[in-house]
Amino acid sequence: MGRRTLAGTAEVRGVGLHTGRAATARCTGAPSGQGIVFRRTDLPGAPAIRARVTEVQSTERRTALGDGEAAVQTVEHLLAAAAALELDDLTIELDGPEPPIGDGSFVPFLAALTEAGIATMPGQPTIYRVLAPFQLADGDSTYVVAPARTLRLTTTIEWAHPLIGRQSGAYEITADEFRRELAPARTFGFLHEAEALRARGLALGAALDSTLVLSEDGLVGDAALRWPDEFVRHKAADILGDLALVGGRVQAHVIATKPSHQGNIALARWLTRTAQRDGGVAMDIGRILDVIPHRYPFLLVDRILEVEGTKRIVGIKNVTINEPFFQGHFPGHPIMPGVLIIEAMAQVGGMLLLGTIEDPDQKVVYFMSLDNVKFRRPVTPGDQLRCELEMLQNRGRTCRMKGVAYVDGNVVAEAEMMARVVDR
Repeated sequence: MGRRTLAGTAEVRGVGLHTGRAATARCTGAPSGQGIVFRRTDLPGAPAIRARVTEVQSTERRTALGDGEAAVQTVEHLLAAAAALELDDLTIELDGPEPPIGDGSFVPFLAALTEAGIATMPGQPTIYRVLAPFQLADGDSTYVVAPARTLRLTTTIEWAHPLIGRQSGAYEITADEFRRELAPARTFGFLHEAEALRARGLALGAALDSTLVLSEDGLVGDAALRWPDEFVRHKAADILGDLALVGGRVQAHVIATKPSHQGNIALARWLTRTAQRDGGVAMDIGRILDVIPHRYPFLLVDRILEVEGTKRIVGIKNVTINEPFFQGHFPGHPIMPGVLIIEAMAQVGGMLLLGTIEDPDQKVVYFMSLDNVKFRRPVTPGDQLRCELEMLQNRGRTCRMKGVAYVDGNVVAEAEMMARVVDR
């Protein structure tokens, strides 16, 4: 199949919707496996912000990523266009905190990316497949998700406005369908909210040529709707842009009612923790054996799924009835010992720490302390333990990490741990 990136360069210029600042988004190809990364070229060192749910800073009226000054906002339109084209790896250079809004639709980005052309690279794309139906609610937003071979969006919105009311639409997400049915749909807002939004530093760049502005009984200005249901089409495309933050392609049927950016991001987080992930493996068992010294029966990590520099790592442990500890813990009632759940988290965290030093095969990680340890629910044979470790503090060979272990998206254990690298 191969991973997809840009063959050329795509550039879009304009003004940011919320900041009101002039901006240029310059998109280029990226190495296989990089994923989608924003770079703030207007800041010293051009800091990178990964397009991942772990980077979400705010979901108020838009999706914002990053931390502090090194942040980007209103990324959903550009990411929706990239997702529609199945771009796996992409570098997006921004000379400001926000991509340009254009006419408020997704067309400027889709057109520029399409014109740049697609290049296929070695490597497998990361694909999240939903294996069983589930339901998720976040505030007024509800999502029913079912298995599907592609990404399908069935979206319903409702506003007490004569031009909106209750609107529904169903879309199969392909490049052609997105271009034809969703990309031209523009962002919209209500005139009575404008003053309050601007008081919070939002919608500073909104104008009638970039936003559908709704008065109490119609549209402000001489704008005309591109479809009677343009509003629900825009909301469906927003879902696509927010789901791109899982870091891969999604195969599922998402039935969304009253979706919001906050709800979309909650769904993206749930998918990363519960959907079957294929491809895009950061480290297989061979690489793990090269890095950490643990061996049978005490090697408790099977695969590393994600590594974000020295900041975060995700690994999995497949728990089977063949684990030797089940013989005595407990006969007839097999439960994974809590200390071994913490050990699995520690081994994943050790992979992150060893990745920051030279000659990791000559080192070993000692854990010095555990704090705030909590066990939430039992782990039994057949479970897949997903361990997420975040670096809180790193001082050379000593660090502090926070770990959370999940099974099927539910927290089973969490802890903070101090560790040190020593010579073998």
